[in-house]
Amino acid sequence: MADAETISVALTPEMAATLHEVVRSGEYASASDVMREALRQWQIRRTERDKAIEELGRLWDEGVASGPARDGEAAFARIKASLDAKTCGRS
Repeated sequence: MADAETISVALTPEMAATLHEVVRSGEYASASDVMREALRQWQIRRTERDKAIEELGRLWDEGVASGPARDGEAAFARIKASLDAKTCGRS
């Protein structure tokens, strides 16, 4: 890793113990490997969060553009009544 930059990071005692344990167990070759993996996972979560926020905004805009809100209870009551009527007709 020729183009690596050394950065000092302060960890809680618990985090440091976990880091040392996974290196000692052979799960990772070094503390740097652990930190690189942690940062990769953090970047993935950030990207996924950003995509989810963007999708939520798109869905919000779609909902607003669809027209005024309707009373959900009344809509479900109409749907239930319609289904009940169809079900009774089949009996």
